[in-house]
Amino acid sequence: MNILSIIFRYLQILATPVSERSSKFVPRVCMIGGKAAPGYANAKAIIKLITAVQDTVNNDPSIGDLLKVIFLPNYNVSAAQVIVPATELSQHISTAGTEASGTSNMKFVMNGGLIIGTMDGANVEIAEEIGEDNMFIFGERVEGVNKIRAELAAGKRNYVGSRLQSVFDAIMDGTFGDCSIVHGVLEAIQTGGDHYITCFDFYSYLEAQALADKTYRDYRKWTRMAITGIAKSGFFSSDRTIAEYCSDIWDVKPVPIPTPPTNAASRNRSFANLAEVAN
Repeated sequence: MNILSIIFRYLQILATPVSERSSKFVPRVCMIGGKAAPGYANAKAIIKLITAVQDTVNNDPSIGDLLKVIFLPNYNVSAAQVIVPATELSQHISTAGTEASGTSNMKFVMNGGLIIGTMDGANVEIAEEIGEDNMFIFGERVEGVNKIRAELAAGKRNYVGSRLQSVFDAIMDGTFGDCSIVHGVLEAIQTGGDHYITCFDFYSYLEAQALADKTYRDYRKWTRMAITGIAKSGFFSSDRTIAEYCSDIWDVKPVPIPTPPTNAASRNRSFANLAEVAN
């Protein structure tokens, strides 16, 4: 869904007169990190699409700095240490009920990033702590996901719509080069195989993205939301988490920390004993 919305944004920019673009679009640098197991064909196809969009968008001089796309291969903790503190908007957009939105979004909130996401996984806990009004929430909730899936599978509803169809058409007609490897995935989600209700959630996702753009132009509001997220994210401290694991799972009791001696001579003897142990 992320790369589909990036394509839609790119098409919107192209369709807007050059003189009006800077006033209508907030500049975005979109980073997508990940990796795919050797046998995970669909994931590799999506990565191919992402990198193809990256090459096209980043080399289109008419777009300028309004949109850049970066695929970060082999995303890991070391990369996150650099990226998380610098991120302004973090996307956690897994389908509600899949429990695929993990603890990385907590790290983004603690570092002042705002979240755009569904009510899935850790997003639910974060919303309880910092309030939904300090996040950009979109998408069907858990109770409605199965209903939408059934309607899609039965062909009772067509959730593709003209805006998403324009994205599919751009991919299919070669706007981003040869992306035939992903055509099967796109065809499947258009013909009842949209298990993750991408087509349905796409439109509320666009609305959330538009709200994020609008909010970003309001510096005071964006800053207030970021600070609120930081201030109310203490519940996700590793100290609290480890303490709960110790008491509820590991049955580990805390060990008292000895009080350091106040006498200089005693401190010196303590350091000498420590050196002997180390040797």
